[in-house]
Amino acid sequence: MKSIDYIIVGQGIAGSILSLELLKKSKKILIINDEKLSSSSRVAAGIWNPVVFKRLTKSWLADEVIPELENFYKKTEQLLYKKFTRDIPIAKVFADENEKKIWFNKANDELNLFLDGEINDLPIPYPLSYSTVKKSGNLDTKLFLNELSNYFKTQNCLLNEKFNFNDLVIDSEKISYREYCAKKIIFCEGYKIIDNPFFNWIPMKPAKGDVLTIHCEKLKLNLILNKGVFVLPLGNNLFKIGATYNWKDLHDEPDEKAKNELIEKFEKIIPFKFEIINHESGVRPAVIDRRPVIGFHPEKNNLAVFNGFGTKAVMLVPFFAKHFSNTLILNQEIHPESNISRFFKYYQK
Repeated sequence: MKSIDYIIVGQGIAGSILSLELLKKSKKILIINDEKLSSSSRVAAGIWNPVVFKRLTKSWLADEVIPELENFYKKTEQLLYKKFTRDIPIAKVFADENEKKIWFNKANDELNLFLDGEINDLPIPYPLSYSTVKKSGNLDTKLFLNELSNYFKTQNCLLNEKFNFNDLVIDSEKISYREYCAKKIIFCEGYKIIDNPFFNWIPMKPAKGDVLTIHCEKLKLNLILNKGVFVLPLGNNLFKIGATYNWKDLHDEPDEKAKNELIEKFEKIIPFKFEIINHESGVRPAVIDRRPVIGFHPEKNNLAVFNGFGTKAVMLVPFFAKHFSNTLILNQEIHPESNISRFFKYYQK
C-alpha cells in the first residue's frame, strides 16, 4: 500500500485550492478527478465582488476573504509562472437618483473600502450612469484549473478517473482506496455530493447556470458591466455574459431557453450587433443556507467534505482552504457558519 495523508475527490476550484494548500504544508495527497464530468468551476466567469448589490452591503466575510484571495492568487501565479487573475472594477448601473444617493452615502461611510464615490456615464448610446466596485476582479478559471492540473501531474498526485465508492475501505483510524492508504478522504465533488452515499443528506440546493461568449466589434468596455446580466470583457472584442439560474433542470447540456434569456437581457443594455461564439452551462453546488459546508462525517471522522461554495467559490475558497487545512493538520476549529455540524439533524444512520 502507498501511504499518504489525504485523498481529495474532485479538482474544481474547491478541490484544487485545498490540494495546493496541503501540498504547501508538505502533505502527501492523491487527487481523484473525473475529467468527463462537467464542472461549474470551468464554466464560471470567475468574478469576485466584495459587495452585495441587492442590499448594498459587504459580501459575507469580505474584509477577511479579499486579502486572502489576493495573496493566494498572487503566490500561485508566481508558483506556476502564469497570469490568470486581473483586478477589474464592476460597474453598478443606477436605476434612479435614489440609488445614486444611497451609493454615494455608503461610499463615503461603511463601504468606502469597496465603493468608488464617483458617478460616471457609460460609453454606449444609452443614457446610463454608474459607479464602480473596488477590489473586485476576475479569475480565468479554465486556465487556472488546467495549470493546476499540470502542476499536480508533475507532483505525481493526480489520478484522472471516476471515483469508485466500492473501492473505498473505511477503518477506524484510516481509509484505503485501491493501493492507497490515507488518514482521511475529503470530498470536493461540487453538486455531485448529492450522489455521495456518505454525504447525500446534506441539504443542497444546486442551481444550473448558462453563460455565453460573444463577439461584439463595437462594444468597448474596460470594466465588468452589471445590469440584469454581467458583461465581462475578455479581450479582442470577446465578452462573456451571464448568468442564468435554474433549480429544476440540473442537466449538463446548455439550455436554449437560458440562451434566449441572456440575449434578451443583453440587448436591453447593449444596442450593438454581436455573434455568439460559445454557449456553456454548469451546475453550482449551493447549500440551502448559501454557506459552505465543511467538516467531518458525524460517525466516520476520517470522511470529510469541503463543498457548497456556489457562485462565490473564487472569492471564498482561498480563505476556507487555508482554514480547513489547519483544521486537518492542527485541529483548528472550523468556522461556525460553514461547519457541517449545523446539518447533523438531517443525518440518519
